[in-house]
Amino acid sequence: MTKIDLLSLRIDEIEDLLEKMGEKKFRGKQIFQWVNKGIKQFDDMTNIGKTLRENLQQNTFITHIKVEKKMVSKIDGTTKYLFILEDKNVIEAVVMKYKHGLTACISSQVGCTMGCSFCASTIGGLVRNLRAGEMMDQILQMQQDLGERISNIVLMGSGEPLHNYKEVIKFLEIVNSEEGLNIGNRHITLSTCGLVPEIRDLADLEIPINLAISLHAPNDEIRQKMMPIAKKYTIKDLMGACKYYLQKTNRRLTFEYALVKEVNDEEVHAKQLGQLLKGLLCYVNLIPVNIVTKGKFQKPREDQVKRFQKVLKMQGVEATIRREMGADINAACGQLRNNYLSKEMEK
Repeated sequence: MTKIDLLSLRIDEIEDLLEKMGEKKFRGKQIFQWVNKGIKQFDDMTNIGKTLRENLQQNTFITHIKVEKKMVSKIDGTTKYLFILEDKNVIEAVVMKYKHGLTACISSQVGCTMGCSFCASTIGGLVRNLRAGEMMDQILQMQQDLGERISNIVLMGSGEPLHNYKEVIKFLEIVNSEEGLNIGNRHITLSTCGLVPEIRDLADLEIPINLAISLHAPNDEIRQKMMPIAKKYTIKDLMGACKYYLQKTNRRLTFEYALVKEVNDEEVHAKQLGQLLKGLLCYVNLIPVNIVTKGKFQKPREDQVKRFQKVLKMQGVEATIRREMGADINAACGQLRNNYLSKEMEK
């Protein structure tokens, strides 16, 4: 029998598992509470009998990822973690400090298959999806290390969350549970490069999370050069899914727009983007592109970024400029993992 990861299960799933094991169903909530507190050893579950603990030991396990490297920004306190998974794969996550609390940016996959040309996460392609428990343990390990509660989560680290749809939805259910971390859906943001069918599926669930769309271009010609997914789903397809999401949830959308010098940062591009988004319940998050090793894109000048923002606002589209966090520790997703893998290959 293949052992089952308890940290990847909802309460009802643990209860069903216990019934199959011939155990009492009501213990499911207790076990869920223990693993969501970060307990890794069955013997530490002090209100669970010895026989049940031994049964759990034989049939289940609790995901336990470990910190391989930790970097703390001297500029703003941003903390970046490189985690080693139980199969020796590596992922990374970041905790950012704001006035409203700690925000964790976590990974949903080992690597990424989307191939966006400006993103470090996609270098080397996709290795595998993460289980819900491996996403959960990123939060638990960072909370334990920092000694503070994480109040906001961003699924914007390595990987495309909607490409790992089933486990990501499971993660959202677990992390939102009142018996666990109880992080409200409105404090969770999921970022996608635009998987149209999955956006529609997510809309049908009507989970009140925040959805961020990685748009990065005002037209198909530019977007297809930057993002391979744009060859499968046009901007028209994507905007149709976004409007459906708004119709089902009435939750304001965020459109992520990585500004790349002399690619998508001109005034004409801002005007096209404004026309595309005008009238939608949304805002644009402008992101001066990170300089990626092996990448070919350059960051635009600060005045060019502000001009782009001004043109959008003149068309009635709200736009903000993302403040760079952890600049001195390469806090953008994918960079730490790629540096680690490069050094491992050199050994």
